[in-house]
Amino acid sequence: MNVRTGLDIFLSESGRYAKRSIALIANQTSITPSLEYSWRAFSRLGLRLRRVFSPEHGLYGTEQDQVPVAGQPGAGPEIISLYGDSINSLRPLEEVLDGIDTVIFDIQDVGSRYYTYVNTMAMFMESVSGRDLEFVVLDRPNPLGGLAVEGPSLGPGFESFVGVFHLPVRHGLTAGELALWYRKRHRLDVNLKITRMMGWRRSMLYAKTGLPWVAPSPNMPTPGTALVYPGMCLLEGTTLSEGRGSTTPFELCGAPFIEPEEYAAMLNAQNIPGVRFRPTYFRPTFNKFAGRTVGGVFLHLGDPGSFRPFLAGVAVVWAARRLYGDGCGFPHGVYEFNSGRPAFDLLAGNDALRGMIEAGADLKAIAASWASEEDEFRDQANAHQLYD
Repeated sequence: MNVRTGLDIFLSESGRYAKRSIALIANQTSITPSLEYSWRAFSRLGLRLRRVFSPEHGLYGTEQDQVPVAGQPGAGPEIISLYGDSINSLRPLEEVLDGIDTVIFDIQDVGSRYYTYVNTMAMFMESVSGRDLEFVVLDRPNPLGGLAVEGPSLGPGFESFVGVFHLPVRHGLTAGELALWYRKRHRLDVNLKITRMMGWRRSMLYAKTGLPWVAPSPNMPTPGTALVYPGMCLLEGTTLSEGRGSTTPFELCGAPFIEPEEYAAMLNAQNIPGVRFRPTYFRPTFNKFAGRTVGGVFLHLGDPGSFRPFLAGVAVVWAARRLYGDGCGFPHGVYEFNSGRPAFDLLAGNDALRGMIEAGADLKAIAASWASEEDEFRDQANAHQLYD
């Protein structure tokens, strides 16, 4: 049996919302099993959809990362961007909430703390805390499953738009479960309702759900991309290419100074579960090293169930630093509206990880550094899990 998403369940029960004034937080992943967009389905059913809020990348995922979203294509309800050219654009203005009694969130997440869609959800929840409205999350699968937890938690002082939830990088929760966790942790006065999925189990990776995959963002083309993303996104905070500008972003990485054979040999010698690194060259068409030939590796997953993506991403940076020194650097600029800390630290949620890599620490010691935080979160997460 295929999984039925929260949207699917909601539409079958939509009569109870017939007289509501609705705002929808959505993008191109908000689809039914027949590939109908949620806002079209709402209109077909006669629901009073007043406006649609779009996250980073826009309603149809037309914009690259960190590009402000202004005018957007499409006809229908008013479309309001929650990703503009300033940090203030990340939250809804008071006036656009006037007359709204129901806010619905329906976007496919990818299961990593950095990914900004659930951060938009959390910040919207903060904005409506104390208001007389209902906040509904139409739940969707975590593409990484709901069992594994990996990576350090977000530390105090490292909050940003890629760091809103104080939990490990790979958290194993769905958007609905994250909403419950966030409301409790931040003591929000939000009338929160989760429309649960049917048929989803925590052991499921996305391929087992039977649901169509729509790329949540321009550089998340397949469920396989989502599997490597919890670690390979760290490369955004380095001088290494994370494969943007290629057809396999995050599965591919490198830099012009890397010699692929020795780089792959060092990485494979670490025996990271579930993955092998293939030496290769590629030429990005945009982003880092655009138009240049780049040496690097491609990540081939053998057993996704045993794969540790965050460890793999750390290893990719660690090996480049060991072999090529400062060639693998950690730039400090403006990243997701934050200039206070290097991007790598914002992603890691601390500055200790970068410090250990720069100091030449052993990879096993680095991996052990976040184990206690994983254990602590597992105990917390159990109270918010909605699925077996």
